[in-house]
Amino acid sequence: MRQELLSLPKGLAEEVSKNLVMVARLIDEDPEQAYAYSRIALRLASRVAAVREAAGFAAYATQKYSEALAEFRAAKRMTGSVELWPVMADCERGLGRPERALAMAGEPEVQKLDKAGQVEMRLVAAGARRDQGQLEAAIVTLQSPELASSSVQPWTARLRYAYADALLAAGREDEAREWFGKTLEADKDGATDASDRLAELDGVEFVDAAVDLADVDVDGEGDLDIEDVIDDEDDEDDEDAAEIAAAERASDVAEYYDEDDEEYEPLEQSAADADADDAQDSGRNKA
Repeated sequence: MRQELLSLPKGLAEEVSKNLVMVARLIDEDPEQAYAYSRIALRLASRVAAVREAAGFAAYATQKYSEALAEFRAAKRMTGSVELWPVMADCERGLGRPERALAMAGEPEVQKLDKAGQVEMRLVAAGARRDQGQLEAAIVTLQSPELASSSVQPWTARLRYAYADALLAAGREDEAREWFGKTLEADKDGATDASDRLAELDGVEFVDAAVDLADVDVDGEGDLDIEDVIDDEDDEDDEDAAEIAAAERASDVAEYYDEDDEEYEPLEQSAADADADDAQDSGRNKA
């Protein structure tokens, strides 16, 4: 990419580079924003293959498959590389044309791909078979030396996962469980949800860890009614509030009134104070 950008004037190259960096940074977490940056780069340097490729991936991430395919074709013409062949075929799937994806899987370009590219092409072809409702054909498509190998490569987890998922779709549950397990062994980074799929097959249900207090049995003599607990706590709070209020009133009298003063008169008890005293007496009687 750096070499391609050197063909541009320095200021323009820097501007294009900044936008391409943002595309790479945002394409997974915010594909729409990445797409916006790719359009800026494309407007600035549409004759640079790396820009066309980045624009293609940004469009692909936002499911704009027709636009993505056009950009990938342009990049392929500029570079002569077949590296983008699998993703171009997947764009055909996205456009509802699985037959074209399968046709591309049989083209000479596939033989020019590296091992990772060939595995990717196999995944796309299997997906196209499933698009056409050909589950058994999809399973056969995925059966390959790469699938059978015990060696773990960057594509291993995805290949095993696709195979397990196809087996499950075909009703071959036991085999699917086995291959989801093998996927989990290869998926050290958690790129797939193989563990969740295994749990589903084994009937494991994940529940909210929060406890429903209404169903808690504290004394072992039956379910506890949480409303009773709350009522009891409210009663205790009322008693505490009454005692605090009485203490505060006593403090106020002691501070502001002197009984030796000729003008001293006891404060009249308000209705609220009376209620507080009653609540205090009631609490003491209960005790």
